[in-house]
Amino acid sequence: MQSTQFDRIMRRIATILSVVILTLCLIYVSTGVLLSFYYEPTAGGAYNSLKMINTQVPYGWLFWRAHNIAGNAVIAIALIQIVVMFLSRQFRKSWLTAWISGILLTLSAIGLDWTAMILDWTQEGYWRFNIELGTIEAIPFIGGQLREILTGGGAINTVTVEHLYTIHSYLISVATLILAIVHLSALLWQEWEMYQEAPKPEIGNLQQPPEGEFISSQSS
Repeated sequence: MQSTQFDRIMRRIATILSVVILTLCLIYVSTGVLLSFYYEPTAGGAYNSLKMINTQVPYGWLFWRAHNIAGNAVIAIALIQIVVMFLSRQFRKSWLTAWISGILLTLSAIGLDWTAMILDWTQEGYWRFNIELGTIEAIPFIGGQLREILTGGGAINTVTVEHLYTIHSYLISVATLILAIVHLSALLWQEWEMYQEAPKPEIGNLQQPPEGEFISSQSS
């Protein structure tokens, strides 16, 4: 399947955006690891520990700000990249791998943001999570089980913070980083296919000058 100039440009943009996403994921994970040394995943300690990180820990405010910005930026850029990939869609293995991993990457980034809403233990995060728990519980068949997994089977308390912290830090974060690597690999594979399909000059068709003209040009 021959690619147009527009397709090649869109695929190159998608690859560049994937590099940016992976870089942001590495920033998000690395700053999250640094914050975890001081963060206390309890109902009362979460807010106080984050306040201490922002006011007492050297450069703690910078790591906290970078963590939040990187998380939000991954979602925004991943959504833009989905549009770019859709415009340059080609139904082959490399594109499908990049497309599926990109969708999963976007969902996991949204999941990171969602599970973090109560980790700072603010009034806004608490009541927002409480409202969304009601929506989750209304899901047929599995709503009650999902609520128990998230809250620990009771009200929103320390167990809830611990569960969401575990899901956020050890499950979704690792999955997001792996998906970002797979996504970039698939797009690089697509770049290689684009290079292979690019028209190349045929060396065999280059005409050699007649022998007499070559000799005369040397003698002159």
